[in-house]
Amino acid sequence: MHVSFFKSSTFRFAGFISPNHRYLMHENGKPFFWLGDTSWLLPQKLDRSEVGFYLSSCEKAGFNVVQVQTMNGVPATNLYGESSLPDGFNFKNVEKDKRAASYWGNMDYIIKTAENHGIYVGMVCIWGGLVKHGMMNVEQARAYGRFLANRYKNSPNIVWIIGGDIRGDVKPEVWTALAETIKSIDKNHLMTFHPFGRTLSAVWWNDAKWLDFNMFQSGHRRYGQKKGDGDESVTNQEEDNWRYAEKSLSMTPLKPVVDGEPSYEGIPQGLHDPKQPLWQACDVRRYAYWSVFAGSFGHTYGNNAIMQFYKPGNGGAYGCSKPWYEALQDPGFNQMKHLKELMLRFPFFERVPDQSIIIGGEGYRYDRLAATRGNDYLLVYNYSGRPMQIDLTKISGSKKKAWWFNPQNGEYSLIGEFDNKPASFQYDAAYMMGEDRVLVVTDASKSYVE
Repeated sequence: MHVSFFKSSTFRFAGFISPNHRYLMHENGKPFFWLGDTSWLLPQKLDRSEVGFYLSSCEKAGFNVVQVQTMNGVPATNLYGESSLPDGFNFKNVEKDKRAASYWGNMDYIIKTAENHGIYVGMVCIWGGLVKHGMMNVEQARAYGRFLANRYKNSPNIVWIIGGDIRGDVKPEVWTALAETIKSIDKNHLMTFHPFGRTLSAVWWNDAKWLDFNMFQSGHRRYGQKKGDGDESVTNQEEDNWRYAEKSLSMTPLKPVVDGEPSYEGIPQGLHDPKQPLWQACDVRRYAYWSVFAGSFGHTYGNNAIMQFYKPGNGGAYGCSKPWYEALQDPGFNQMKHLKELMLRFPFFERVPDQSIIIGGEGYRYDRLAATRGNDYLLVYNYSGRPMQIDLTKISGSKKKAWWFNPQNGEYSLIGEFDNKPASFQYDAAYMMGEDRVLVVTDASKSYVE
């Protein structure tokens, strides 16, 4: 069964769950690679000119999804001083309010502007902590769900995100009421659940009919950094986000999966202590390639300054001191598009993760190699620069061609032609210095790269 985005004659990116239940695709059958940015406070922090500048910048950087907190408070307030809930969870007057600066009028503008830039809006309906602390009950969730669904069911570029940095076993009755209410009215858009750090939505919701794809939050902690949260059965594996993709894709029913919140560029490791080292561009690249090569249908990037739209004088969280508009020049923000371009270059829907490509062990922590392949191509991500031996017989072709792909600039460097047998590879870079590469090997008769 396919679940579709809303089909629109004007929005070119409408799509479906792929027949193999692993990926997303356009309504014309072409693959849709989710490349998201976490812009949580966009509805609350930016005026209309800033919204346009931000979304234009996202489009130029290759992003096609932005994830926002639709309400980050009960009520939430936008930059124009307008409340999201002027009459509480009674939306009768809100539905009649057509003022551009009103909270929901401004949200309408954000969604329409995103559509004009070819971008989906992943709408986290309400942040999880608000529900956890009793600020929306089941009946209020139903009223809110009816309002949201009726207002946006005909917007082509919506993805509903239930939850919001929360475990699925915290107030599950509220999340169920919200999700089922929206789905009963809006049958056009996909829906997922954004869980707490180091957890996976499938643990609680994989059997839920309203959940179209899974999402995990791999979180912001480095190896060995703990605070009693997340999946405590996993020890000293905090950065191994690929494990969540593997777990999700092993479950029945099979549903697509994506990392909806990995470590952010420019945020302290562990999140809460600004004295800790900051995550860098090489780290966010590693999270992206590890997750996608493990089978995720795309990836969501994050940036400390952008997610909170920090401006000087506003009091930045998590030690942030860089304005959000300067962070748009950060290397990681502008390098994510190379991953999308790489994955769309090859036959998309046949691709599977396949660690058996790697001979002699896949490696541990930063030395881990991540491998994925189609019928006539294979890709191996190498973060540390260590030597590796690869089984070239895993794909078709009596002869193979190989390249190094640089995730920092999207450039390919030809290595040469090889016989159909195992071969050793190592690129010229200092070990463990963030000079990551992807080994690209194809059947020599194919022209995917050339």
